Amino acid sequence: MKAFRSLLVVLLVAALGILGAQWLGQESVRSMGEVIVRAGSHDYIATLPQALLALLIVLLLAWLLWTLVTLPFRAWSRHRRKRGRARLIDGLQALDRGQWQRAEKQLQSAAGEKEVQPIALVAAMRAAEARDDAATAGQHLQQLGTVDPTLHALHSAERWLELGKPQEAIDALDVAAIQPLPPRGLSLRTDALARAGRAEEAYGQLGALRQQQALPANQIAALENRLALQMLDEAGDVNTLAARWEVLPKTLRLSPEAVVRYARRAVALNWNDVALRSIEQNLDSQWDEALVTLYGELPVDKLDSRRASAQRWLQHHASSPALLLTLARLARGQGQWTQAEDFLHRAVAQGAGADAWDMLGEGFAEQGDDALARQYLLNGLRVRRGQLPLSIERRDLRQQIQDQAVAEERDEHGFPRLPG
Repeated sequence: MKAFRSLLVVLLVAALGILGAQWLGQESVRSMGEVIVRAGSHDYIATLPQALLALLIVLLLAWLLWTLVTLPFRAWSRHRRKRGRARLIDGLQALDRGQWQRAEKQLQSAAGEKEVQPIALVAAMRAAEARDDAATAGQHLQQLGTVDPTLHALHSAERWLELGKPQEAIDALDVAAIQPLPPRGLSLRTDALARAGRAEEAYGQLGALRQQQALPANQIAALENRLALQMLDEAGDVNTLAARWEVLPKTLRLSPEAVVRYARRAVALNWNDVALRSIEQNLDSQWDEALVTLYGELPVDKLDSRRASAQRWLQHHASSPALLLTLARLARGQGQWTQAEDFLHRAVAQGAGADAWDMLGEGFAEQGDDALARQYLLNGLRVRRGQLPLSIERRDLRQQIQDQAVAEERDEHGFPRLPG
């Protein structure tokens, strides 16, 4: 089929040549004009179509001559490109096999070919880094800057982040010549902003990350939560904290982790009422042991109101060790050690662990009973080591039974339910 098409083309060209020659030989062609070329004492006269055809033939001959002259050079160039690609493939295979020195040698050689130079330099840099040769890797990176500024910026940012210098990484990615950043550049810049303590700016890039699909959807969701919580930690005043809290997704605002961050930062900014109210509202809607622990640990006054709230929760969460520890802390803060001791023994019975033993030891030390304090502190140490606590023969059987007792829990309809 191919030979048949070639034959048709040859016949068509021949037919056009014959028809063209017959047409050029007609007298009517002279009416289109004549071209006179004077060379020395000779005049060459031709019709305009004949002159144009002659010019076309000369140009074709010149092109054919140039093609023949440059043929060896083009053949050599094709050979170099083919050899460069072969070395690149060989180097990448060696890199994948862990043959670092061989890979770097092949890739450096492949970098002489312009078409594959950027990827060859990047792979050579990876091989040098695998050999722990930072100086050579830096040379490859510097050479990459003259070839591909965007790749140079991306890999420079990666190296700065590995060195723990996020601001330098941001500066490398903010070069005007490489804007707009590719998806990987956006991801690196977001990471650098977060590490530099600029979570609000990083949070603002999430839309671009989603649009360019720089990360999988689940990773972007996790990143959004992390940046949102970091934004709360970085709030410099109560107005900024309130504004950032309001822009959080509703599901995140309801999470105990977000409430913990919000409350801690609010207390640090002397916004104590809001901190306590946020914890109380969250605990009223969904119970969380870590959150109730924070409620007792916050360095905030209003011990009476906090203890009243905790006593109210105790009616529905009597077996909560975190709540019992919180009540003990609040009672101890009010100077009511006897009641704090009762709460701590109940917490131990409900599995509060070493924290309850330590608080008992500290409390008895403050009361001046060093011998008993040492026993409780020793039990706290044994529990941390995974050992059973030693028996302390101090409380009578009635008190021990009371420690183990748990109030009956009922649901919203008043029916009894299992504890927890």
